[in-house]
Amino acid sequence: MAKTIARARAQYTDYIVREPMELMEFLAARMPDASRTKLKTLLSKRVVLVDNTITTQFNFPLKPGMKIQIDRNKGSHHEFNHKLLKIVYEDAYLIVVEKKEGLLSVNTDRQKERTAVTILTEYLRRSNRNARAYIVHRLDRDTSGILMFAKDEKTQNMLRDHWKELVYDRRYVCVVAGEMAQNAGHVHSWLTDRKLYVSSSPVDDGGKEAITHFHVIKRGNGFSLVEVKLDTGRKNQIRVHMQDLGHPVIGDGRYGFEDLNPIGRLALHAFKLCFYHPVTRQRLEFETPYPPEFKRLFIQNKNAR
Repeated sequence: MAKTIARARAQYTDYIVREPMELMEFLAARMPDASRTKLKTLLSKRVVLVDNTITTQFNFPLKPGMKIQIDRNKGSHHEFNHKLLKIVYEDAYLIVVEKKEGLLSVNTDRQKERTAVTILTEYLRRSNRNARAYIVHRLDRDTSGILMFAKDEKTQNMLRDHWKELVYDRRYVCVVAGEMAQNAGHVHSWLTDRKLYVSSSPVDDGGKEAITHFHVIKRGNGFSLVEVKLDTGRKNQIRVHMQDLGHPVIGDGRYGFEDLNPIGRLALHAFKLCFYHPVTRQRLEFETPYPPEFKRLFIQNKNAR
């Protein structure tokens, strides 16, 4: 057992933080011959640990007494590769991922399968067998985009209890049927989960209040590219509200047209998430490009007259 521990420790170069500073500043002081680009590459390769936790944030605030470790083996045991999930940020408290369409965020009572939560939990348990990922919010199975998870129950509760104060920008992009007449507007209704679908009422009928803001980015070929910002986060909210507007999301067989699916998927993507870190209170902003298949729908057919 002692030999195994010795080998494991030899994988890392260890440092102790003596004074408050950001992680990049600390690494630059310890590795003066390395360029900022090389240091950022180290972080992106997930080989830097702060208090035994992989940290990719270059401006992560360090406190005296924290332990910094750099994996000499290029972090092969920390690698994360999954065709439906990509880690874009990780620290001691949070993991932010980009989820592909087709993957559930978390299991439901009726659906028991591998989800984003189970995949991330398996990854975290490589370093700590008691670790797990905690759901904070979710995306529908067929919605792609940015999703955040907590690494402990306390952080999960902080995010859930103070969601409106911490999350200051959350946006989606979708492609809807038809060329919308309005350039911008909002939908305000009350949503009720009927299990098989979510119903919408323009007046308070006991459902959950839901507010969606939208503006049109582009029109063409019988479609509209629409950016959406949420005041609330109800189940199927965007899909239901686009149906309310008479312009359902393409590829949405539940709230739209079953035979209108030109890209073989639901055209809904969570492209932006901005929030204050629940522990450090730093502003964190994550943004992904619009999916290319969305944009291709608006390319003019040169053969068409």
